[in-house]
Amino acid sequence: MSEDETLQQVNEAIQLLERVSEDTTVPRNIRRAAVNSLAIIRDTEPELSLAVKANNAIEILDEISQDPNCPAHARTILLQIMTLLEITDFDY
Repeated sequence: MSEDETLQQVNEAIQLLERVSEDTTVPRNIRRAAVNSLAIIRDTEPELSLAVKANNAIEILDEISQDPNCPAHARTILLQIMTLLEITDFDY
C-alpha cells in the first residue's frame, strides 16, 4: 500500500470520527471518545509515529464501542474506523 493510500484511509477515518463527534443522537461519552481519538490522530508530536497514534485511537474506540449505550449506527461507524486504522500499512 502506498503512502498516498495510507493517508487517504486515515483521512477517511478522520471524517468518520468527525461525523460521530458531531452526531447529537450519540451519547456524550461516545462523542467525547471520538473527539479524543481525533486529537490523538491529529497530534503533531514528531516522537509519535502514525502507527502509534492509530493504535492509541483504536484502543479508545474499541473500549467505547462495547458500551451498551452505544447506538447501533454509531457502533458500525466506530468499527469501520477501527478497520480503516488497522489495515493501514505504516511501513513508510
